[in-house]
Amino acid sequence: MHVRAPALLVAARQHGETAVVARFLTADYGLVAGYVAGGRGRNLRPVVIPGNAVDLQLSARSDSQLPFAKVELVQSRGPWLGEPLAAAAIGWATALTASALPERQPYPRLYQALAATLDAICHAPSARGWAQALVGYEILLLRDLGYGGADERPQGIMEQVLDMMDALAPSLDHYLLAGSRGDVMAARQRLRELLGRIA
Repeated sequence: MHVRAPALLVAARQHGETAVVARFLTADYGLVAGYVAGGRGRNLRPVVIPGNAVDLQLSARSDSQLPFAKVELVQSRGPWLGEPLAAAAIGWATALTASALPERQPYPRLYQALAATLDAICHAPSARGWAQALVGYEILLLRDLGYGGADERPQGIMEQVLDMMDALAPSLDHYLLAGSRGDVMAARQRLRELLGRIA
């Protein structure tokens, strides 16, 4: 297996003293995992952050082996992780993606939608500019995985966005995250609380 593709890093877990096992979303190969040697080192630590866009190279001798991953930073989300709302939104979007999608099944629309959502979170003037994009991504994720979803995303009014978030919560929890390890929905609850303060 030899893969090179643009990717969005959606999860990173420490492995040993210096390595990281990371998960990446790509347009053509879907969700893939890789072993990043030195991922916790000085050079790669700023790269191996969920939300970052990277140039990914994966190589493995067999399909049963966890591939080795080499990553080069294309776009960093690091500057926005110091802002509580943006950090919570990036954390939720990436955790949802990493937990809900099956391995190695391509979802090119979801890749493009996640990239656009992360861009909106980082570049919109305020949460009012990106909250509807995040809810739209949740709806698309439910639809593309076969669980239906709302007919359309809310249009910019924060109260409508929050109502839609509340309406989607049971479906996300029951269908997409029922078998996930850890409480991924806690990240969404935290985001919902923060958004509620500005409504």
